[in-house]
Amino acid sequence: MYENIKYKLNTLKNNKAFELSVVAVIIISALEIGAKTFPLSSGAITVTHLLDIFITLFFLFELAVRFIADDDKKRFFTKGWNIFDTLVVAISLIPINDSEMALLARLVRVFRVLRMVSVVPELRILINSLLKAMPQLGYVILLMFIIFYIYAAIGSFVFKDINPKLWGDIAISMLTLFRIMTFEDWTDIQYETMEVYPMSWIFYLTFIFFTAFAFLNMVIGIVVNVMEDERSKLRKEKADAQNVPTIADLHNEIQQLKALIVQQQRNAVDTVQKDHSA
Repeated sequence: MYENIKYKLNTLKNNKAFELSVVAVIIISALEIGAKTFPLSSGAITVTHLLDIFITLFFLFELAVRFIADDDKKRFFTKGWNIFDTLVVAISLIPINDSEMALLARLVRVFRVLRMVSVVPELRILINSLLKAMPQLGYVILLMFIIFYIYAAIGSFVFKDINPKLWGDIAISMLTLFRIMTFEDWTDIQYETMEVYPMSWIFYLTFIFFTAFAFLNMVIGIVVNVMEDERSKLRKEKADAQNVPTIADLHNEIQQLKALIVQQQRNAVDTVQKDHSA
């Protein structure tokens, strides 16, 4: 009986309509949270309260379906997104009214919108790629900080007397450089210093080239590579779940067949040579 229930729940979990209904409830949850930030009538407050109960119960049901349908329940809570969903659902069960944890419950209900990430595989790939790219991005960020520090020191020494509000010390200079990197009215800063130092445009153009162009492309390249790896893993997991061979599996099987054919040909030649010698 349990296996029959598990099979039906697994079918429900993989049903496209059920997945879309989960996404729809998450969107409704986001709208309900946003509606509470406006002044509401007593009737609207009642509706949002009923919606909140429905959303919480639906998320609890959806989490139970995923848990029961999972083949390896011991590893269910070793996955980060499952832990996140469980915490959000568990804290959402805390009553908001007349509770010391009302503020925490309200804040967690805001994070229910993030469940969209755990439901949509493409969003999971994006988040996982960003997290796994962080170690590699750390070196790029460190190098960018060094460039920022050098240019901030130069700017503070050279342009301090021109505009102390922008170049007064190294900390303010770094904030000014961040403004330049984001192209926020950076030409006004450039023209101000060019009135005193006509060649100061070299300072700005080289800084923009290093930060906005070179380092930004490095970051994009690292994230794209990690995303490709994550997509490959996701395709492999889907293929394993559906028992569908991947291209790598097919390639290995072809290589094994080639090796087997070559071995049979060699055995046939050896047999013919033995017959002739006999």
